[in-house]
Amino acid sequence: MPITNVPVANHPKPRFLLSSLRAAPMLPLWLLQLLGPSKSFEKNPILGSRLLNRLGLHVVRVVVAHGVTRLRWLFLAPLLPRAQRRQYREQGFLLVRDYLPAGRFAALDAEVRAYRGEVRECIQGDTQTHRTLLEDQALRDLPASRSLVYDSAYRRVLQWAAVRYGQPLIFIEQVRNGFVGDGGYDPQKNLHADTFHPTMKAWLYLDDVTEGNGPFAYVPGSNQLSWRRLVWEYRQSVLGRDLPDSYARRGSLRIAEGELPGLGLPRPQRFAVPANTLLIADTFGFHARSPAQAGSTRLAIYADSRTNPFNPWPGLGFHWTSQLRYRALQWYRRRQDVQAARRGGRASWHLVEPETGQSDPTVS
Repeated sequence: MPITNVPVANHPKPRFLLSSLRAAPMLPLWLLQLLGPSKSFEKNPILGSRLLNRLGLHVVRVVVAHGVTRLRWLFLAPLLPRAQRRQYREQGFLLVRDYLPAGRFAALDAEVRAYRGEVRECIQGDTQTHRTLLEDQALRDLPASRSLVYDSAYRRVLQWAAVRYGQPLIFIEQVRNGFVGDGGYDPQKNLHADTFHPTMKAWLYLDDVTEGNGPFAYVPGSNQLSWRRLVWEYRQSVLGRDLPDSYARRGSLRIAEGELPGLGLPRPQRFAVPANTLLIADTFGFHARSPAQAGSTRLAIYADSRTNPFNPWPGLGFHWTSQLRYRALQWYRRRQDVQAARRGGRASWHLVEPETGQSDPTVS
């Protein structure tokens, strides 16, 4: 008797096969990102691979990136006196008080406080950060700011710290502490490294920075690539996508103050400094915003630069290439606005009314 109605086995496709098929178009991009500044263990499964990081992928990237930085610094050595270069490499920061002559600083301070340009806001916990991009069009109306941005001494010190010729991204920045009532804890108040390679951030403070308005904190010497730091980086990378902090999973590793002695590092130094102080920091070193009084603010001219850490050439410093980076940032922010609006939300850096983005000189 023939066998009929025999059920045919329905074998589900393995999940890993489906995920592999979906991932295949992204594989060339993920591989290419190994040779650039990409840092997220979460977004790139190659960077976040526990097996590859056990074999040393992350540590190799860290070591090579720091070696390339050393090479680029050789090209840029004429930009800065030897003593300042040594301090920055050893301590991870430069601090210059009374940076501008009194008259120039007063003009800059008054101009920035009166300016009402395009302001973008980022909210992290209970903290608002407002920034206005100082690109060429904005600088036409800001002669004192333009004088600073194109000042040769200012450009040289930023270029050397950023390890590239050319102008970094420069903004008017106001940090507004405790302005979000139910925002929770500001994650930037946790000690962290921005990424796996040397990067530069700089502030020319227009307000006095006090213990009350959240001074920048930095762990001196934490920019150096010691053996202990490499071991710590290795252990963090093996955890990678399973790290408890979302910022750490995206490549900005967090560290508790109690861990610092194990790396041979001192306690963080807080920079409560007077107005007209220039502070430049290598944010591969551990740093954070310090706790601040609710309602306090600090205003500064802020500069930020990240480069491809595996490119040994520091560039040529053409003005048009710097402005191209400004245009690219503006395009990217507008694109984020459109995408967020489609989802019914706001971009992480969203537009706010100009009058809410500037500092009142009576606020400290």
